[in-house]
Amino acid sequence: MPQSAEKVMPCYPLFREEEYKETLGRKQAEFEEKVPQDKIEEVFQWTTSEEYQKLNFERQALTVNPAKACQPLGAVLCALGYEKTLPYVHGSQGCVAYFRTYFNRHFKEPVACVSDSMTEDAAVFGGQKNMFDGLENAKALYKPEMIAVSTTCMAEVIGDDLNAFIGNTKKEGHIEQDFPVPFAHTPSFVGSHTTGYDNMQEGILRYFTLNYMEGKEVGSNGKININPGFETYLGNYRVINRMMAEMGVDCTMLSDPSEVLDTPADGTYRMYEGGTTIADIKDAPNAITTFNLQPWQSDKTKKFVESTWKQEVPKLNIPMGLEWTDEFLMKVSEVTGKPIPASLAKERGRLVDMMTDSHTWLHGKRFALYGDADYAMGMTKFLLEMGAEPTDVLVSHANKRWMKAMKKMLDESPYGKDTQVHISKDLWHFRSLMFTNKPDFMIGNSYGKFIQRDTLHKGKEFEVPLIRIGFPIFDRHHLHRMTTLGYEGAMYILTTLVNAVLERLDEETRGMGTTDYNHDLVR
Repeated sequence: MPQSAEKVMPCYPLFREEEYKETLGRKQAEFEEKVPQDKIEEVFQWTTSEEYQKLNFERQALTVNPAKACQPLGAVLCALGYEKTLPYVHGSQGCVAYFRTYFNRHFKEPVACVSDSMTEDAAVFGGQKNMFDGLENAKALYKPEMIAVSTTCMAEVIGDDLNAFIGNTKKEGHIEQDFPVPFAHTPSFVGSHTTGYDNMQEGILRYFTLNYMEGKEVGSNGKININPGFETYLGNYRVINRMMAEMGVDCTMLSDPSEVLDTPADGTYRMYEGGTTIADIKDAPNAITTFNLQPWQSDKTKKFVESTWKQEVPKLNIPMGLEWTDEFLMKVSEVTGKPIPASLAKERGRLVDMMTDSHTWLHGKRFALYGDADYAMGMTKFLLEMGAEPTDVLVSHANKRWMKAMKKMLDESPYGKDTQVHISKDLWHFRSLMFTNKPDFMIGNSYGKFIQRDTLHKGKEFEVPLIRIGFPIFDRHHLHRMTTLGYEGAMYILTTLVNAVLERLDEETRGMGTTDYNHDLVR
């Protein structure tokens, strides 16, 4: 056996050992009915063609690897950002296992989330009994101070009413009447993870403030609220809080999971750590205003804040890159009366210096990208600021208003005139574009590595390297602690992009005496 306790090998190169190659060969021969390799290669080459791309973009009844996740995933992240709150999913156990492992692999942290394990009987008779037992057990076992309930496909298809079920659970005495159980209906078959986040955010804010607005006065607490949206870069929570602190602005982050998803290894397990308090939620209507950092993904929350809290929500873009961070800070200064301090002006100057240093390497480089609506727009904006040329921008779950705003932004820059914007498309569409409209790089989450593999299979000259910025990032470590927002986030993105370009240059110029023209280390 090549594997032993004395010499533990990882999967690569272990599975390249003869014993494992033989096992794989027998599996393919005896069980897989494998198509001949020349036929596989023929079909592969066809899928890289213009002809196939046209057919691919005409399909309507099939989605292949969408660049999005389902609603309850976003609802769970939102709930995790509130103090001593246990996310609770009314649905099957397998769904929650998916959510937890998804976050486990991205954050490299244990994630607390429970379900009431609906099975076939609940699908027929409804899941109220599951909720009776589930809420009672979850509260007794895990001792949260709030349980935030969302739903999965099964519960939504059969029409379970969370408001009634939670009310009956309290009426029957399974949990106390005053125990907070906000909820949101989050059907997985519509929307996406960002929709689920928005639904849960609105559900939590509604639960604690809708019927308690008496005595609330906009601006009376002198603070601002910040709604981060579905945000998986923990550094972004910290950089926004830091910038506000430097401005002397008192703010409430409406959902902040940066502590519970980044707890120290000091011998003490923390199921709950940090987060926005219930007192902060109740006080939020007294703020001057609420900033939505991801406005294209916060429609429901924005509507509630404007209609119930009577706050005027500023119309801003995600604070990514130089110009949009400027706009964000100037608007904060305008509504609070606090000046932008010299420390942030200096930080801005450092970013401008970095952009000046690196623009020659990024100018004219072609990038394709995919991800969530606000992130994709912010990333595109920063690429334009650097003189880079976005070729294709794909968002599976954006709407036509977003596409119109994207095209307007692109038309205002000479570097965006040839950019194609794609909505309601998936990563199989994106794969076609990497062959037919080849960029220099693609930017996206870990799933892009399979597209890079396919482009490389066609030939080294067709390879499109992946730059990992987004969610989820499973195959690299600690990137979730970075930041993409503010001047600091722009510095991180710029560093990542320009070094990817330089790394690629190194890879292509390693031929001794043939391609090694640059002499970077001696000039």
